Amino acid sequence: MTDTTNTQTGMPSGGVRAALDMFFATIGQGFNTYLSTQARIGEMEALYAKSDAQLAQLGLTREDVPRYVFRDMLAS
Repeated sequence: MTDTTNTQTGMPSGGVRAALDMFFATIGQGFNTYLSTQARIGEMEALYAKSDAQLAQLGLTREDVPRYVFRDMLAS
């Protein structure tokens, strides 16, 4: 498959839809990581805002918070 570009518009042939596809394909991985990280940061902030007693009710200490939030990315 070859990518062709319209020399007058600089857009990939196929128009706006193809240009959007290429744009999101280019930034997609970084954007997905950004969104995932933002959600995790929000979760960490919510947990850190809890008292030590509230964390203990969840079976956590402050030191456990990052490991808990990123548990799906860390090997057990």
